[in-house]
Amino acid sequence: MTDNKSTVLIPGRMHPRALERLTAAFDVVQTQPGSELDLSPETKAKVKGVATINRMPAEWMDQLPNLQVVSNFGVGYDGVDARHAGEKGVLVTNTPDVLNDEVADTTIGLLINTVRRLPLAETYLREKRWENEGPFPLTPLSLKNRHVGLLGLGRIGMEIAKRLEPFKVRISYHTRTERTDVAYDYAPSLLDLATSVDTLISIIPGTPETHKIINADVLKALGPNGVFINVGRGASVDEPALIEALKTGTIAAAGLDVFYDEPRVPEAMFDLPTLCMLPHVASASVPTRNDMADLVVDNLIGWFRDGSVLTPVPETPVRK
Repeated sequence: MTDNKSTVLIPGRMHPRALERLTAAFDVVQTQPGSELDLSPETKAKVKGVATINRMPAEWMDQLPNLQVVSNFGVGYDGVDARHAGEKGVLVTNTPDVLNDEVADTTIGLLINTVRRLPLAETYLREKRWENEGPFPLTPLSLKNRHVGLLGLGRIGMEIAKRLEPFKVRISYHTRTERTDVAYDYAPSLLDLATSVDTLISIIPGTPETHKIINADVLKALGPNGVFINVGRGASVDEPALIEALKTGTIAAAGLDVFYDEPRVPEAMFDLPTLCMLPHVASASVPTRNDMADLVVDNLIGWFRDGSVLTPVPETPVRK
């Protein structure tokens, strides 16, 4: 049975379903955004678990002397210092798999919207321009005969690849280590991948190694027929370089679900007709977010029940 005396800190906001279940199972302390660790020393000492939406830096962990586990809402956990947690013996979990399908579906939708300019076409219709001005202009791009490169071929990348196959596009990929269980062409570097394909989809996490890895050289290699799609992390893109590439026709189009400084989007992006943008909604459906919320709570319940969790991150494996 769950130890109801265990105190779980929620630093800032949390999904309502997760909050409801956490409150039923634990002694919950929730703080406000901007004052996440504004707690008395006595309360900090009571905290054994944290449920967070991708925010738990090292300095926060260091203020919680009895912290055992951090349960992150999201497959990406770049806002949680998992390496520091591992050094302190603190377990970190995330929410993979339950959002794979939703993110992959959204990626395909964003790709089609970007290539065929479907949001612009709908706006054209809603403004009655079809009636008053005639047909919407032919789109210069098509998904037909494209060569798609996937930067990242993990769980979500594989689901995207599977969905791309029926579109009869060629598929290549780049990861740190070549996979032996797929038939897709492997590119030994990101630059090699960008040079060989005309469509680049980024699904990589935000890490120091991936920071602004999509730069002017990569975009130039993608070429004037190139399309760039990002559903990974905004920090992996040099946004000024992307804006310039779209302005000058270095690449043909881009579709973004993530941005460098969310929710702030550079003003220059709003004036780019070849850029399709979404407000970080790849996993944002009620069923998927409920599944993510349940996994956040189930990891904490498992830990305080018998020391087991469902989805530990690689930096902090469960030690038997």
